[in-house]
Amino acid sequence: MNKKMPVLFIGHGSPMNAILNNSYTEAICKSIENIPKPEAILVISAHWETEGTCITASDSPKQIYDFYGFPEELYNIKYNPTGAKKYAQMVATELADSNIMLTEKWGLDHGAWSVLTHMYPKADIPVFQMSLNRLGDANYHYNLGKKLSSLREKGILIIGSGDIVHNLRIMNYEMDAKPFDWASEFDNYISEAIVSRMHDNIIHYEKLGKSAELSVPTKEHYLPLLYIAGLQEESDEVNFIYKGIQHSSMSMTSIQIG
Repeated sequence: MNKKMPVLFIGHGSPMNAILNNSYTEAICKSIENIPKPEAILVISAHWETEGTCITASDSPKQIYDFYGFPEELYNIKYNPTGAKKYAQMVATELADSNIMLTEKWGLDHGAWSVLTHMYPKADIPVFQMSLNRLGDANYHYNLGKKLSSLREKGILIIGSGDIVHNLRIMNYEMDAKPFDWASEFDNYISEAIVSRMHDNIIHYEKLGKSAELSVPTKEHYLPLLYIAGLQEESDEVNFIYKGIQHSSMSMTSIQIG
């Protein structure tokens, strides 16, 4: 009998974190110490948007370097888990009424492998991804997250990989620069909403006004959090794996629920 798995939201920030040793990477490394070894890992990444919802269904997903202009060391990272196809098919069956499509046209983007290379460096656990349906509104993503709840009983670790605050337009190129006040305000507002289970504040984050507008100029990095909020149950404890902001406008806040 599998022990019920927690669900995680990991702020992944810059791809550079994949090759850095800092307080954030140390924290996500340690985050798995109290988590049972998963049967498989399902990542909902900010970096895969589709029309409709897709799930990768390859036993050997390709590693995608979906960025450019970074040091060669980053492109030399290899993360090649195997054996996810049966789990992808299982999830598609669970979501049979949600028009989920299986595909082998994607693989593991840096929203997945840049964090997993720290958390599960041996790459000995099958990994697959679910896309973000760009046609769906906030309620769509939140409710689809709810439908994934049975996977927690089956040994599948669900990770939402994005950033609560993600504004590249006005970021500071110094990683440890002081956070913008509006970034801290929004990050704390959403963090408190998770702790207090005030999911309406997470779904309708725009209510916070200017700080929300600046923190979520585009939705793709925020949407993975909606899946994790949808998976949050009344009895789940909330623990912050890491709390902080890089580049003044990129939240690295990472959360374990359950």
